Amino acid sequence: MNTELNTERIIRRPEVERIVGLSRSGIYAAMSRNEFPKPLKIGRRAVGWYESHINNWVLTREIGAI
Repeated sequence: MNTELNTERIIRRPEVERIVGLSRSGIYAAMSRNEFPKPLKIGRRAVGWYESHINNWVLTREIGAI
């Protein structure tokens, strides 16, 4: 029996803004252009992003800038 749980961390928008260096409007503009990961609905009025998706997005931006 596999007892390992998926412990993927979900981060909220203020932390996403800090990590990626974009404002709220910048994040949502990039999402509308399909250039940024879509958030998960985690409550009636709350969204969050998988930390791994944000980290991967940052890495692809860094690689593209080289």
